[in-house]
Amino acid sequence: MLQQAFVETLIMVGASTAVAAVCGLPLGLILACTAPGHILEQRLVNRILGAIINVGRSVPFIILMVAVIPFTRFVVGTSIGTAAAIVPLSIAATPFVARIVESAVFEIDRGVIEAAQSMGSSPWQIIWKVLIPEARPALVLGLTITTVNLIGYSAMAGAIGGGGLGDLAIRYGYQRFRADVMLQTVVLLVILVQALQMLGDWASRKLSKR
Repeated sequence: MLQQAFVETLIMVGASTAVAAVCGLPLGLILACTAPGHILEQRLVNRILGAIINVGRSVPFIILMVAVIPFTRFVVGTSIGTAAAIVPLSIAATPFVARIVESAVFEIDRGVIEAAQSMGSSPWQIIWKVLIPEARPALVLGLTITTVNLIGYSAMAGAIGGGGLGDLAIRYGYQRFRADVMLQTVVLLVILVQALQMLGDWASRKLSKR
C-alpha cells in the first residue's frame, strides 16, 4: 500500500505540475508583458488578469477542492481518487505559476529587452527569443517550488479521498492510530521533497549564464 500510495502521489504531483506549467506560463507572460512600461502595455488587461489570479491564489486549497467538485466530476467523471485530485491541484497551482513567471520576467535586465527592440524585434520575437530563454533559471526554480507545494497539497487531498500518501496517512495512520504508518509516509514525503529540490537547484545552475 505504501508503494502504491507513493506512485499515486507522483502521478498527482507530476500531472498537476505539467498542467499548471502549460496554463501558468502564458498567463504569467501576458501579466508581465502587459504591465505598465513593458513591451505589450495594456493596463486594463493587466489589472483584470492580475485580479483574477489574486482571487485564485487567495482561496485555501481545502476549500477549493470542495468548491470545484462539480467541475471535477464534469472533467474526470468522479470526485474521488487520484485522477480527481489532479483537477483542484492544477487549478490551485496555475495562479502560483503565473506569478512566478511574472516575477522571473521582471528580473530580466531591461537593457537586454531594449537591445532586442533596437534591432527591430517584434514583441512576440522578444518573448520567445529573449524573455523565456533569459528567465529559464528562475522559471526552473519557480516550478520546483510549485512542485514542492503541490506535494503538500496532495497530502491534503487525501482528506477527501484523493489517494496518495496523504490518504494512506489519514486512513491507516491517523484513523487506526498507527504511528508507524504516519512516520513512514512523513519520511517518504521528506525524501521526495529533498530529491526534487536538489534536482531543481541543479537544473537551474546548469541553465544559468552567470
